[in-house]
Amino acid sequence: MIPLRDYRHSSSFPVVTVAIIIINILVFLYQFSLSNTPATENTRQWVRAWQQAGCEIPRALASQLRFSVISAEDEFTFRFGVTPCEITRGTDLPPLVPFTIWLTLLTAMFMHAGFWHILGNMWYLWIFGDNVEDVFGRFGYMLFYLLSGIAAAFAQILTNPNTVIPMVGASGAISGVLGAYFVLFPYGRVLTLVPLFPFFVRLIELPAIFLLGFWFILQFVGGISSPVEGGGVAYWAHAGGFITGALLALLVRRRVRPYYFL
Repeated sequence: MIPLRDYRHSSSFPVVTVAIIIINILVFLYQFSLSNTPATENTRQWVRAWQQAGCEIPRALASQLRFSVISAEDEFTFRFGVTPCEITRGTDLPPLVPFTIWLTLLTAMFMHAGFWHILGNMWYLWIFGDNVEDVFGRFGYMLFYLLSGIAAAFAQILTNPNTVIPMVGASGAISGVLGAYFVLFPYGRVLTLVPLFPFFVRLIELPAIFLLGFWFILQFVGGISSPVEGGGVAYWAHAGGFITGALLALLVRRRVRPYYFL
């Protein structure tokens, strides 16, 4: 199911939501510009440093780093993405960041692994972010967004604390936005594209409590049915971000303006 729009108008222009989208797009364009440029670091050094730290390196990744020439985009991802091994051991492994390793919990929120990754994330943020920003206020919403993203990252780290595969993406923070919308506007109508058969789709207005509740169930099922090693979709980050956003929304739910269903 793909949400296309909601019908609840915000009372002010969503400055923070738009700013977050713009920053994500600019960072993605910079990442893309690095894709055909060889990395400057010695990748063998990365593997040696990880091995000395006792981190678990998937065999395929170790082979790739030893015998392949990776791009500057990959180097950028390893540097500024969240690497669970670094967070749990408090050690910055090559390629090093010019600040404390804990700040990668923030930098990773504005990076993406590809076009469809950023498109899906920004689409969900655009649809649901304005109303959540309306309730929290601009400063409160910014704090809410960052806290949701950090909590989501830790939820994923707990499932595989020793991996050296970096996590990138705004999905965890945006999952927090979805969790908040679920609590604040459970019966808000969302125009949704629903596939019924392989070549047949239908537009249906669904209440947010059904659409987002179904989305959360998919993340939970994906988390318990997918291996934690080897990369892929960070299902537990999505679930953790959603729960965090829902809990934070309970603190401000009384600010929601009443409305009628038409």
